[in-house]
Amino acid sequence: MSRTISKKHLLAGLAAAGVLGVGIAAPTVAFADDATPTPSASSSDQGTDRQQQRADRQAEFAEALAKELGVPTDKVTAALAKLREQHQADRPERPSGEDRQAQLKERLDQAVKDGKLTQEQADAITKAVEAGVFPGPGGRGHHAPEGTTDK
Repeated sequence: MSRTISKKHLLAGLAAAGVLGVGIAAPTVAFADDATPTPSASSSDQGTDRQQQRADRQAEFAEALAKELGVPTDKVTAALAKLREQHQADRPERPSGEDRQAQLKERLDQAVKDGKLTQEQADAITKAVEAGVFPGPGGRGHHAPEGTTDK
């Protein structure tokens, strides 16, 4: 059974596709413009601001919890600090950047030995990581400002 598409249906479909395309593209372009880093704020100022905001949120939480429980705020703050320290002690220590780079080199060497990569590809991956293209050992990922590396 053959069916032909009328001009009206074709135009309606094209119009819907156009609206959908603009609806997807416009926010993407706007988001890309918003994501550009502002050179006026230094990374140390941003880190300090972030730490201050976190400390303020934690203080507000402790006050609200103390009020809800009917105990002094300093007691709640001390209890939260104690729990935070215990939680930190239970977490395994993260490997250093040098250890992560050594692990990456071992994995790349093994991939070359297994024939999965050429030595040129492994070298290119190492350079890309060191340049910060990939988050990971030596790479800045999403946390450091542009133009810096975590070495």
